[in-house]
Parts: sequence; C-alpha cells; structure tokens
Amino acid sequence: MLFNLVKTDSGARRGRLCVARGVIETPFFMNVATAAAIKGGVTAPELKTLGCQVVLCNTYHLHIRPGDGIVRDMGGLHGFMNWDGPVFTDSGGFQVFSLAKLRKITEEGVHFSSHVDGTKIFMDPEESMRIQYNLGSDMVAAFDECIPGSAERGYTEGSVKRTTRWLVRCADELKRLASASPEASARALFGINQGGTFEDIRIGHMSEIAELDLPGYAIGGLSVGESKEDMFRVIEAVAPRMPVGKPRYLMGVGTPSDIIESVARGIDMFDCVMPTRNARHATVFTGRGIVHATNRRYEKDDSPLDDECGCPTCLNFSRSYIRHLFKAGEMLAGRLVSQHNLFFYNKLTERIRNAIDVGKFDDFRRENSEKLSMVV
Repeated sequence: MLFNLVKTDSGARRGRLCVARGVIETPFFMNVATAAAIKGGVTAPELKTLGCQVVLCNTYHLHIRPGDGIVRDMGGLHGFMNWDGPVFTDSGGFQVFSLAKLRKITEEGVHFSSHVDGTKIFMDPEESMRIQYNLGSDMVAAFDECIPGSAERGYTEGSVKRTTRWLVRCADELKRLASASPEASARALFGINQGGTFEDIRIGHMSEIAELDLPGYAIGGLSVGESKEDMFRVIEAVAPRMPVGKPRYLMGVGTPSDIIESVARGIDMFDCVMPTRNARHATVFTGRGIVHATNRRYEKDDSPLDDECGCPTCLNFSRSYIRHLFKAGEMLAGRLVSQHNLFFYNKLTERIRNAIDVGKFDDFRRENSEKLSMVV
C-alpha cells in the first residue's frame, strides 16, 4: 500500500491511497458491510453507482458465520460478495467493547461467547490476522481493545499497554503469513491508537506505535459515549502526531458534520453504520439538513428526498411514495433511503476533496458543517 499526500488546505489533507485493487481518493468514507452485506438491501455491485470506493467488513462477525474458511474457499470477500474494489476489515476489537457482557480479556487474547449461539470463541492478535488473511481484505486492522469512554485512568493505562503488545504480535504474524504466501504481503496493517479521553495517554500511545512504521494508523475508541467536545479534543491531540506520510483513519465516526470537522483536523478515512441504520428509521441526510421521511408534510409531496441529489432513489421516487412505504411497513422504504444516504456520504467526501483541490475547504466547512447537522 502506498499513500501520496497531494495537498493540504487549512489542516485538511488531500491524497491518494494505492492498494492492490485500485487507487482510493482521500478523504473517503467506507461503506459498512459488517457481515459482507450492506444492511438495507444494497448489493455490492450497486455500491459502484453510489460512489463507494471501499467496503468495510467485520472479522468477528464473519468468523462467527459463515466462517472465514468458507469465505476463503468462496474467493475471499471479493468473490463472495461480488465486489471488485478495495476491502478493509475491522479486527474484532470493537466487539471487545460492544460485547462486553460476553467476553473475558486476558494478556493472550479475548474469550468470547458467541452472540449467536453461545459457542465459546477465543481470538488473539494472531488469530485475528489469520482470519483477516482468509477473508482476503486489502487493509487490515490490528486487534485491540476498544475502551469505553467512561473508563478510569488506571484501567486505560493498562489496556493501552496491552494493545501495544498486541499490535506488535499482529505485525509479527502478518510478516509470518507473508513469508509463507506472497498474497499476504498485500495486506496493509493499520495500528490503532487508544487511550480513552486522556490526552497524555493518547499522545504517548501514538508516539509509541508510530515508531513501528506501519502502512496506516487509526484513532479508535471514539464515539463510544464521550461528548463531541471530548472527541474533537482527542483528535486535535492525536492527529498532529500521526505520521504525515501515512493514511489517518478515524474509526466509527460519524455524522456529516463530524466528517467535515474531522477532515479539518487532518483525518483521511471514515466509516460508520449511520447512513444505513438511520435510513431504516426514515432519517434522511440531505444537502439542506436532516429530513424525517415519515413527516406528514410529505404526504402529497412529489419532489425527491433531496432536490440536488443524483442518486437512483432521488431520480425515480418522490417523498410522498417513500413516506407511504414506511407507513405501510414495506422493506423497500429502508432500501431506497439506504441507497440515498450512502450516495450522500460518498458524494459528501467527494465534495470535500474537490474543495481541498481548489483551496476552498474553509468556505465549504463554513457553509455546510452546521447546516448538515440541522433537522429541517
């Protein structure tokens, strides 16, 4: 993996990320296909029409079902879900946070009880790398502990030290796999910065893992209960200490405004389930702000969800029809809004790139950051 920083504009970065399956323009948003599928009924080939550059899948969930061995035998994620673009796989580290009641952490790794059937599962850094190798992703996340925003300082310090030791083990295992198979050498490992909301821990951890000279770096453990102020404070502390010539990934964030504000602080990569999760509940992201598609005012409105949108939904269906679908409990409602929201997010990062290209990111930020977070 190669990253070329093309331009900066008031803290925002414009670059190109080259992986085996193509060139990714940055900043960009990864469309989340946790179990090798976009929730909301959008297929991988359809993602191309929605401007998607990268799909993100989850190691833990695919290991549970159908099993990473099955995915491998079916051609890896690319063949399995019929996606020919780049794939990033999360490591299972977020499930250490989200499945806290079903896991036990040790120095060796994490013991899980499957959320599906209670089966006992053990995942450690080496196993996470092997699973991600089987999945055939282009970019892989290190196995870490995603710490709750409310974690106390003592626990956070110990967890971060263990996460660093796990990162070294991930890097060593990936090297071992690469020595056994040239295919594994194409996997680009991202180290993950942790530390809760403690700036000094975050800074120290970032400085330490930067010395490993990994292909990419991520900020994890945000948007897990802390305030927006704390989130941006952490980003402002960490981002300047991330290697300039490596891609910077903010995990699990967030709203359109969050993305704009994080780009302003030097972030290149994003992922979030918000576009599709909100779509299933009739929440629509538009260029004028947030719309609730079931609002009665749209009962006889023959205009599209967003007058300036070129997505398949807005080109073909009215607000009135989509409101009817939600009221009637039709599955098509969530699918149509999922298409729109994903297109909006991908178009948003394209607009950000264009603004940086012409040196007008500050103007774009002033015009859109607050507006896109408002309910209209």
